[in-house]
Amino acid sequence: MMDGRRHPPVRFVPLAVAAALALTACTAGKEAGPSLGARPSSSAAQALSPATLELWHGFSTDAEVKAFEDAIAGFRKKFPQITVKAVKGVQDDQITQAIRGGNAPDVAASFTTDNVAQWCRSGSFQDLTPVIEQDGVDLSVLPAVARSYTAYEGRQCTLPLLADAYGLYYNKALMKGEQPPKTLSELTALAKKLTVRDGKGEIKVAGFIPSVQYYENSMSHLGPMVGAKWYNDDGTSAIGSDPAWKKLLTWQKELVDWYGHDRLDRFRKGLGDEWSAEHPFYKGKVAMVLDGEWRNAMIANEAQDLDYGTAPLPVADDRPDLYGSGFTAGTVIGVPKGAEHPQHAWELVKHLTTDTESLVTLSNALRNVPTTKASMESPDLAKDPNFATFLGIFAHPKTTTLPANVNSVFNQEAFSAFAVKWEKGDVPDLDAGLKGVDKVIDDKLKLSGG
Repeated sequence: MMDGRRHPPVRFVPLAVAAALALTACTAGKEAGPSLGARPSSSAAQALSPATLELWHGFSTDAEVKAFEDAIAGFRKKFPQITVKAVKGVQDDQITQAIRGGNAPDVAASFTTDNVAQWCRSGSFQDLTPVIEQDGVDLSVLPAVARSYTAYEGRQCTLPLLADAYGLYYNKALMKGEQPPKTLSELTALAKKLTVRDGKGEIKVAGFIPSVQYYENSMSHLGPMVGAKWYNDDGTSAIGSDPAWKKLLTWQKELVDWYGHDRLDRFRKGLGDEWSAEHPFYKGKVAMVLDGEWRNAMIANEAQDLDYGTAPLPVADDRPDLYGSGFTAGTVIGVPKGAEHPQHAWELVKHLTTDTESLVTLSNALRNVPTTKASMESPDLAKDPNFATFLGIFAHPKTTTLPANVNSVFNQEAFSAFAVKWEKGDVPDLDAGLKGVDKVIDDKLKLSGG
């Protein structure tokens, strides 16, 4: 999803086999490759013919690429007759263009979930349901939330590889013995207490920055704090009708106003880059931040001396049942339409998404959350207290994600643009404004054939 991650590192109903066969029927360019509708039985999988698979992924740094190669190594031991050629640094638009042009790889991995709905609906990625059922893969080993963002409209066209979970990071020195807040009112009180201003009232240290323009403070990441939902059961936008969004934005605006919008904006714009060693959390300029599990690895590399802790995000005062949960999304992987060796490709996808050793290898190297119960409970998984926080968030039954939608990016951008106007004070009527966001989103859905 559109959340600004460096990397994840990172939606299920069965269909008939005939549906899977139909997904490869209209590839442009070269002939569509064979589909996943017919394949050797699981017991005969070892008899797959020699082949070379092309796997596209978005990892780019030397450490990331090595970790991915290490995970693939286990597959090579199982299938020595299959060569895997991994291509690094590939983004979603390149994957989509290759599929449309009839030059798809055998396997493709994406860092976001924004395109899953469109890939599933269009058949750009093949439905994995038939082979999942044939091989007896038990998807219950994945938390329900991880299953929810890999399929759309009954097509299980991707599987989760690694996941991101979002929580609260806090600077222990700045906290001065204070415990991390569990409710929004506690967050407000502590943010005010920890904020330091100069003689002119300008912010020198912020307890917590409530602006939706600050780094990871997207509406999708903040929404779970109040249990807000994006869509109604009929697929229409619920932003204007779910009172949780009004509750969240009212809380957020009150804290922005306490800082002073212009002062907060000047302070925010003067901070270091989110993806550099100048991050303001490292420098003691912000006491508490919303961030993903991968920040632990970045702190270890860029701010080794930082004394910090992690905790779940605070939640609405009247929703204590939500504490411990949060937002998750992650890397997804599947077999594109037109794959030259789809049966071999499925074996690779299955290995990377269900093999405990491979998932632990990736998680330990990249510090993203592994997705299966066995990998999260593995004694080989490195899970210091600060990282373990995010394992708990990911596994929490009330952790949510952004539901799959063909207009996912547009919908998030529309809501974000409104939130920026709101915090600036340019929205006179919050109720009317939120209903206006609903109309923009629903009108776009109608144009998309929703």
